[in-house]
Amino acid sequence: MGFLADISQNKIIDVLTDIVSNKCSITERSMLQVDFEKDSPLDFNLALNEMTVLKSDNSSMIKINVYINGELLNNYWADGLIIATPTGSTAYSLSVGGPILTPGSENFVITPIAPHNLTIRPIVVPDHKEIKLEVSGRGTHFLTSLDSRSVNMAFSNSIFVKKAQYKLKTILPAGHSFFNTLRNKLLWGIDKRN
Repeated sequence: MGFLADISQNKIIDVLTDIVSNKCSITERSMLQVDFEKDSPLDFNLALNEMTVLKSDNSSMIKINVYINGELLNNYWADGLIIATPTGSTAYSLSVGGPILTPGSENFVITPIAPHNLTIRPIVVPDHKEIKLEVSGRGTHFLTSLDSRSVNMAFSNSIFVKKAQYKLKTILPAGHSFFNTLRNKLLWGIDKRN
């Protein structure tokens, strides 16, 4: 829905003028760092939005054991699982029923994709915790992605997710409001019947 690209075309000149005039503020967005127990199949292991594991070989669900700082959170039977930053909470995670996190919150959201058990729900966890994923299933591989980069992974390769030490700096135009963006993008408060 373009939450990071929320400047309308008719405001571009005004915003560029504000940038040149130093009338904008800078905000930092947290990122994910994803490491693998065995060799990393990715050249770049950081993600702004989310990391996802998905079934790939057949139509069977995969099992994802999730640990938070070494303690078992849950054994998910699902089509996949998303771990999203606050920035990513308004992307893939939101589209499968995950909550919206405000940009400054220091949390991750773990959102299952089509879980087998209907009592399974997304959960918000502090971003200073490390998340470990162990994936298994009937096939030999699963798909993992960081933002738009995807690779096939062997089931024997565990994944470790934590907050990256780097942050992405973004420019906020004067008068920008995340809540105003939510209302506009999601059409909150608009009832076409009136």
